[in-house]
Amino acid sequence: MADLPIHTIVFEILTRLPAKDVGRSKSVCKQWYALLSTQDFVRIHCSRSLVSSNQRVLLIDDLTCSVRPIISKSNDYGPSSIVTFPFHHQNNDVSILSHLNGLLGVCLNHTYELLLWNPTTTAFKRLSTPDSHGFYINNLDAVGLYVDADDDYKVLHIKRRSGVLGVYVYSREVDSWRNIPFITRQEYLSPHFNWSAGTFCGGTLYFTVCECWLGGTKRVICFDVNSEQFKEISFPPVPSIGMVQGVLVNVKNELHMFASTGMFDMTIDLWTLQEDYWIKVLSCPPIPPISLSLWCDITHYVTNGNWFVMTKLGKLFTIEMDMKPFECFYPVSWFRGFKGAVFVQTIVSPSI
Repeated sequence: MADLPIHTIVFEILTRLPAKDVGRSKSVCKQWYALLSTQDFVRIHCSRSLVSSNQRVLLIDDLTCSVRPIISKSNDYGPSSIVTFPFHHQNNDVSILSHLNGLLGVCLNHTYELLLWNPTTTAFKRLSTPDSHGFYINNLDAVGLYVDADDDYKVLHIKRRSGVLGVYVYSREVDSWRNIPFITRQEYLSPHFNWSAGTFCGGTLYFTVCECWLGGTKRVICFDVNSEQFKEISFPPVPSIGMVQGVLVNVKNELHMFASTGMFDMTIDLWTLQEDYWIKVLSCPPIPPISLSLWCDITHYVTNGNWFVMTKLGKLFTIEMDMKPFECFYPVSWFRGFKGAVFVQTIVSPSI
């Protein structure tokens, strides 16, 4: 080890360490601290951390916040560790809005403040400003995290306020907000439409936008993060029978959507986006019918090929992509938290 160049040690060996071990390595000497704090090191370490073994589930209840590893072989969670919030909060006050590369977009419900938080390093950054930027209202606003071509982490915030509509971008690099134009149909910003959180994939941030009644308009809004231009594309051609919900997921830099339809027995189809057109990948098993309650969510994807579906009542199902269609669903366990997120452990900082 002593004969290896310092550049090889840092960028070929230390970039493969778990995030918490990188933190400990910074205390070796001043030179290591400086090298392990560079944006080049953070970027390489992050790219090598995006694997299933580094995925964690963060669960929030009224009194505690815990982090659990995902055990891929058994489709279950490992032992939990308690996490202390590094910012002031009240009971049942923290909501996770979005996630990207180990950073979580957080809202404090009692103050409406937006934060960026890395639960692995505990570092956080308040995004609220005296001129009313960085305040989030549930059911009216939408948030998405992304990285642009200059490796600047940014937050897109879509705000709807009593007829006043606005779209704002926060830059980690310059630590400020600015307004950008919204060039698609203005009615999508009205309270009659429900916006999902943003899903970042291939240089674009995607949102589902759906009217809040049966048979309403359903579209996908795309935000090109480099040109900062919006466009809209169609929803997958699913039957408008009962409730329709689309959940976007980034899998290996390809956008997928789980589209669920029905009232009591939900049918779920998996679609993938190719050049603005949706192609069906997988259909829900027709026999036997599996009741997934009135609503279901895709909670996360793990790189061994499995997906997890959670009902609003907390029941967790898994989808095995390599199984035959009529065998691909089966129950695995109970999801014991009603708020939380899945994230990857990294050393990405919420501030520069």
